[in-house]
Amino acid sequence: MFGEKGLVHVYTGDGKGKTTSSLGLAMRASGQGAKVEIIQFMKGWDHYGELATVKLLPGVTLTQTGRADYVYRGKETREDYSEARRGLDLAKDVIASGRCDMLILDEINVALDYKLIPLDEVVSLVKSKPKDLELILTGRYARPEIIELADLVTEMREVRHPFQRGVTARKGVEY
Repeated sequence: MFGEKGLVHVYTGDGKGKTTSSLGLAMRASGQGAKVEIIQFMKGWDHYGELATVKLLPGVTLTQTGRADYVYRGKETREDYSEARRGLDLAKDVIASGRCDMLILDEINVALDYKLIPLDEVVSLVKSKPKDLELILTGRYARPEIIELADLVTEMREVRHPFQRGVTARKGVEY
């Protein structure tokens, strides 16, 4: 960063921590004076804890592109497609503008898996990134084509999750 070679990260897998890891990078980069943009795909709820926290981090902006509802496979709405398109177009604009040091595309892998956005456009986006931009793609189901382009791939693997014992999502931990 800051003139060095920027890498492509992929955080994927069925385990918890993909978004959290990327937000940790945003916090770290902000602490070093970097400009960070976060685009959240398929997330429109206003109660995520990171929405309040990001406002406290200098140089970090977050844009949600999604409905405030779950997207169920096979029951995608027109709005799901248009919001994913809006996120992808924003990502292209951010990359073309060179206005940040780090770009986080949160849950883009899921948007790809649900076919809300075309794989070839995301591949092209990754290939077009400036050499000094740190680019992070998160979400389950990372496509092999995306993994092949990445410099760093971390797969979170679920070993045990409290949901299996009936514990639902907790404020401040899961959202």
